[in-house]
Amino acid sequence: MNRIEDIDLTNNLDKKEYKKKLKHLQYELLNIQQYLLKNKIGLILVFEGMDAAGKGGAIKRLTQKLDPRGLIVHPISAPQPHEKRYHYLHRFWRKLPQHGQIGIFDRSWYGRVLVERIEGFATEDEWQRAYDELNAFEKALTDEHYILLKFWIHIDKDEQWKRFIERQQDPYKQWKLTDEDWRNREKFDDYMLVANEAFQKTDTHFAPWVLVPGNNKNYARIKVIQETINWVKQELSRRGLSINDNNENKDLQI
Repeated sequence: MNRIEDIDLTNNLDKKEYKKKLKHLQYELLNIQQYLLKNKIGLILVFEGMDAAGKGGAIKRLTQKLDPRGLIVHPISAPQPHEKRYHYLHRFWRKLPQHGQIGIFDRSWYGRVLVERIEGFATEDEWQRAYDELNAFEKALTDEHYILLKFWIHIDKDEQWKRFIERQQDPYKQWKLTDEDWRNREKFDDYMLVANEAFQKTDTHFAPWVLVPGNNKNYARIKVIQETINWVKQELSRRGLSINDNNENKDLQI
């Protein structure tokens, strides 16, 4: 699945099953965190998606049981003036986790081929050549002591509208909704087009994209954790390593 149109947004997970799976998977991820620390392997997780798709909620559940001393979450926004003095990837190199730690990017270097492309902050020559630059960047990381996985969490226009209104009416969530979110909503279809092109050109065997249905928050959160666990195990196996899976329950996969 490498196109937004292929995502089944009807996927659903009820609250009872969600809680059951969440507890098991969170502790399995904690076990993985300890293993990565012991073996000095860094884990990098990238989150992209439409505004209000649930990236923050997924990250919160992903990290809830982890040792906070071994992870860092970077909320990425527009580059600061001093960051524009360097190559656009410079600020991301500086935020990479240490070997053995977990680094999570809420938005990422893909801004060059998404928002910067749509808003005209990058020239056509800049965003066109960025696909090769991003692949080379990720290849350099995964050739060394890093595992990298990229998530796109997607919701449809109706669900986004519903969540925008909920945020607008909730005093504890109003800060999440900005004028820019409303403006970006008008370019919803444009973002789908450029995102699909990004998947096509940067979905690699060493740093794949996982497209996550986000209309049901429970399903999306479990899917993110499950895919993270599966990919880490796959990459460790490729490197001749394995984790003790005594607590693994195949029935909990979705």
